[in-house]
Amino acid sequence: MSQAEKIKELYRQCIIGKNHAESDYFSLVRELVRLRNDEGMQWQQSINQVYALIMDEIICNENQPVTAVKFGTSGWRGMIGKDLFIRSVSFVTASILDLYFAVDKEPELARYLGVSSLDEARRRGCVLGFDNRFGGEIFAGAVTEVLIGAGFIVHYAGESTTGVLSAAVLELNAAFSINLTPSHNPLEYAGFKYNAADAGPAAAELTGRITSRAQEIIAGKGSPLVTFDKPVVSPADRDDVQPFDALATWKQLVRKNIDVHGVRYDDIIADFGRDSEVVVVVDSVHGASRIHIASLFEGLKTDRLIQLRDTSDVTFNGIAPEPSSANIAGVVETLVERNEPLKVGAIIDPDGDRIRFTDGSVEISMNQFGAMAYHFLHEGKGKKGMVAKTVATSNLANRLADVFGEETYEPRVGFKEFKPVIGKALVYFEESDGISIIGHTPEKDAYIGLLLALDMVLSRRQNLGDYLAEIEKEYGAYYPDRDGLPVSVQGDDLKTALQKLEKYEVGASVNVGGTEQLISQVIDIDGRKMIFEDGSWLMIRPSGTEPKVRFYVESRTASGTAALVEAARAMLEEIGLL
Repeated sequence: MSQAEKIKELYRQCIIGKNHAESDYFSLVRELVRLRNDEGMQWQQSINQVYALIMDEIICNENQPVTAVKFGTSGWRGMIGKDLFIRSVSFVTASILDLYFAVDKEPELARYLGVSSLDEARRRGCVLGFDNRFGGEIFAGAVTEVLIGAGFIVHYAGESTTGVLSAAVLELNAAFSINLTPSHNPLEYAGFKYNAADAGPAAAELTGRITSRAQEIIAGKGSPLVTFDKPVVSPADRDDVQPFDALATWKQLVRKNIDVHGVRYDDIIADFGRDSEVVVVVDSVHGASRIHIASLFEGLKTDRLIQLRDTSDVTFNGIAPEPSSANIAGVVETLVERNEPLKVGAIIDPDGDRIRFTDGSVEISMNQFGAMAYHFLHEGKGKKGMVAKTVATSNLANRLADVFGEETYEPRVGFKEFKPVIGKALVYFEESDGISIIGHTPEKDAYIGLLLALDMVLSRRQNLGDYLAEIEKEYGAYYPDRDGLPVSVQGDDLKTALQKLEKYEVGASVNVGGTEQLISQVIDIDGRKMIFEDGSWLMIRPSGTEPKVRFYVESRTASGTAALVEAARAMLEEIGLL
């Protein structure tokens, strides 16, 4: 079959051609990417042609989103063209601005917004950026049109990462930020993150209002803040926005707070430049971090700084672009080939808010690295304070805090839940590879994680795996894992089904690997976490961003983790969700 015949057949299978609403463009994109991988770049032109159709849908779609707008633990996510398009993105922007138009009459909103009046919000303005997703720049154009029309200053970052944009809010004293990204979601997703003046994920008191107002505007077909009387253009082509160097603001924030966190950015980079025994490999998975890494290392000219997947590719070559064991394999292979004794490897997701590490021999997820960062700041740098971790995270950090005589703050999943301890906890991290530290952004940031990892290796003269082994030898070993499964029901039906897990209460037994384990403690602040008498645990909760149920487990033995995973699966099957 010729290439033309293959394309025609693929268009037929994916129902392409009738109209945008009925066309499954991303199934076609996936098939064309597979062909590009198997047969070569001659398929790229066909991929480009499909993306031209998707762009037309983004611009022309006047329907309601296929899935109702909802702000979850980290903003709104949906399908490109089907859920996020010029019209829907404009209306969601208007729903956010309605908060600022209301603050003069509802002063209680100021507590969550961080501004006390509409005039203040307009003057301080919005930090605006996007990751490498298809349509990011045109979505930013739609947001800009609404912001400028409503009298708000726009600080335009262009393509950037979540942590960098958060730093920019703090350094520019902006009123809020909008970041057009779905984080680690697959190639067909776009997203919309909104952070208020504290630069962290917006409080539930705000996201709930944004959700309801956006749905109201979309259903009512309009907002006085939105007009569609002229074509949307890139903010880069406008003269009424204020472009700025976003990464420079990030560096400024880190340097300013050296005395708070003890992370000496310039010294770390200079030491790496001089140290021939250290190699760093960073895999950007084609995401926004690819444009920052060289500058992050101050333009060092060395073959000991290696970037992988540092080209622009909105398809991510067909993979799910998340920090995972499968995706970090290229970093491992590269490090194994290097002769340097000290090795730092990292993989970063598209919007740079998640990071996972390896030294070429040992893979280190945030469950371990968050605890290591706490140990490093507390014991290595002499900083005193609590640790903050989400309830689904490893208990290794709890153990460290107990020994140090410090508190552990353990809220529900979502970085916004750390708000009460920002400026108090030395480290705050979550199970899904997100981290930040005291004196830095209240938003997860892969770059501060990378800087910490390099600081550990340079100052301790040992690889991350050896450092982890040293901690585990002294404080005990913990073996976490997590997974997610699509489920047969969603919404209220899913919540009702998960309530059946309440029978697993304190004193109940669970079959784990053929052994009956008694539940000694239950934590139900976010799903259900069942802790067994031997210190192992499993937790089940609905995803806040996808039609999935997520489960998390932790064993005190290397061989026990798989049995806990199977026990969690068995529970889900028992209540009819698989």
